[in-house]
Amino acid sequence: MEQTNYQFEDFLMSVDEEYKDFVLTVNELLLQEGCKVKIGSTKTNLFSVKYTQGRKGVFNFMLRKRGMKASVYAANFAQYPDVINSLPESMVQQIAKTSDCKNMASPPTCWDGCVGYDIHIGAEQYQKCKFGCFQFDVNAESIPILLAWLQRELKERRTA
Repeated sequence: MEQTNYQFEDFLMSVDEEYKDFVLTVNELLLQEGCKVKIGSTKTNLFSVKYTQGRKGVFNFMLRKRGMKASVYAANFAQYPDVINSLPESMVQQIAKTSDCKNMASPPTCWDGCVGYDIHIGAEQYQKCKFGCFQFDVNAESIPILLAWLQRELKERRTA
């Protein structure tokens, strides 16, 4: 893709019709929270849409040839275990497949400031890299969970 100055509408036109309401809802919610949005493309993503508050990431959309993924930057996930423990098995499996956190291993091998996620889901414990841990396929099953998760994360950020 040669164009580098994308608009939200460019991204939205590329989204499957069945996911447009979800994308619009997330966009509106995050803009109301004062998030900034940056839209671009990479070698692996047709579109990459990143929402930030200050310097902290909040939510990403990644539109790829094989579908769309969404990522929640869940800095406060420990404050809402009900959301984490209600994940369907398909989303838990996606977490399980992500890279383990190299700083939770012995000896740590990632950069010093990096801290991964130490997550308990049911009886399982996962120590995962923060850069891919909460990245999920967007589909009919994940959409309501992603919205609930995002709303809880935003609530926790407001009260922090």
